[in-house]
Amino acid sequence: MAKKNVVVIGYGGMGGWHTRMIAGNKLENDGYKPPEDLENGSDCVNLKGVYDIKEERCELARERGLYVYPSFEAVLADPEVDILTLAVPNDVHKDLAIRAMEAGKNVISEKPVTLCSADLQEMIDASERTGKLFTVHQNRRWDEDFLAMKEVYESGKMGYVFNIESRVHGSRGIPGDWRQRKAYGGGMMLDWGVHLIDQMLMMIPEKVSTVYAKMDHITNDEVDDGFKMDVTFESGLVYRIEVGTTNFINLPRWYMQGAVGTAMLQTFDTHSGEVVIYKNDDEGEVKPVITAAGLTKTMAPRKPSSLDHLPLPEIHSHVHDFYRNVCKAIDGEEPQIVTHPQMMRVMKLMEAAFESDKLGRPVSFE
Repeated sequence: MAKKNVVVIGYGGMGGWHTRMIAGNKLENDGYKPPEDLENGSDCVNLKGVYDIKEERCELARERGLYVYPSFEAVLADPEVDILTLAVPNDVHKDLAIRAMEAGKNVISEKPVTLCSADLQEMIDASERTGKLFTVHQNRRWDEDFLAMKEVYESGKMGYVFNIESRVHGSRGIPGDWRQRKAYGGGMMLDWGVHLIDQMLMMIPEKVSTVYAKMDHITNDEVDDGFKMDVTFESGLVYRIEVGTTNFINLPRWYMQGAVGTAMLQTFDTHSGEVVIYKNDDEGEVKPVITAAGLTKTMAPRKPSSLDHLPLPEIHSHVHDFYRNVCKAIDGEEPQIVTHPQMMRVMKLMEAAFESDKLGRPVSFE
């Protein structure tokens, strides 16, 4: 497979991340450290250059040894460019993606792919009309904490799983840029919710029955600076997604309950959690224990001999497999891994969450 030439549009935080993942240590220091096997650059894509509307970003890119295109039109006119990676504010994804596909370029969009399902449909239509690949960078499918919990869920060790909680907590509010503005697609649902919803749909192969969401506006009135979203699947499983930006003590990253077991992961580090499985030993008569100002049998701890404490699975993933798949999909060697129906389902679940928050009640889905 011949390497594909990529131009990164937007040289901010994620734009810088993409350039380093592609070019490795060929760049001057930009604060990002690529994986060891990418230190000398990608095995599937070449970094052809970047473009940003802000001259100070362009100058910074030049200082780091990157070729900077003089305009977006110049990128589209370059016949050597195979792929555009859009790392720009969310509200301009649609226009740039459609223009790029119509110019014969394949497109990777940062998430969220756009602001609404109607806009996404226009982008999908452009992909089908032009025959060019169009996908979204759902990089957190490769998060090892997610993959470990997914493996626990699929193992069946915990029996019927009835509750899953997936959350990310911080205490810095929304970053002080376009993410605070509704017109640009700001807010935590579109920033982190899109990742956590995508992970949920990769884990649970069921139809969604209802969505119930409440948006937070603690530090920002214009967009949500956090939210709680309960998704009920057709089996009765309730999956809570929670994002908070004013949490000075964080709740666990993951909490999963089954009929005969519980799994918990405190942070993104898979060594920070465990799986506890009930062995169904006969514990005999339960004796009450003193708790605070009373007695309880219900909350009495189990005997250690009745429980198995297991580590979470060791998972090793590589986020650059996303780019490898894009290149193979362009060449027709394997199917696109982040598909249009998946992108649309995530977008419609986010829209359902906003509708639920507006109505103050659960809404039906699928």
